[in-house]
Order: sequence, then C-alpha cells, then structure tokens
Amino acid sequence: MTETAFYILLSLTEPRHGYGIIKRVEELTEGRIRLGSGTIYGTLMKMQKDSMITVFADEKRKTIYEVTASGKLVMQAEMERLKELHANVLRFEGDFL
Repeated sequence: MTETAFYILLSLTEPRHGYGIIKRVEELTEGRIRLGSGTIYGTLMKMQKDSMITVFADEKRKTIYEVTASGKLVMQAEMERLKELHANVLRFEGDFL
C-alpha cells in the first residue's frame, strides 16, 4: 500500500469528503504530506473500484466517502505489516549509525 493510500484510509475513521480528507492527512502528517486533488481523487476512485471505500452520501456536490469492511481488513493487515517494520527498525537501527 502506498503512503498516500494509507493516510487516505487512516483519515476515514469517520466519513469525509475529499477536501476533509486532504486536511486530515495534512494534520496527521503535520504538513509533511499535502495531497493534490488529482492524487486524492485518483486514489479514491481506485479504492472505490477495489471496494475499500464507498460513497456514504452525495450532498450538494460534495461526495462523502467511508471505509468498507473490506477496507478495514486491508488496513488492519497494513498496520500489522508496519508494526513489524517498526520493530525491525528499532532492532537494527544501531547497525546503521
């Protein structure tokens, strides 16, 4: 999973529209990641095609997205992968100092 996809899914702990996702990702990464509209909407379309997210509501031109049960399973697996990665970083970081 790309970092962009990870943070988009992470931002969907509650339903959000595209701009809300952009702002939440920026907040989560303390400004390190600033998603452009092309990036976010391309990723959202792929996630929707892959059944990881769904349209929760379409209110006055604002499409609101939410994570699906399948998306939650994918996210749980990715979080486990990242935990392993983090554990190995802590275990071996001294070897690279």
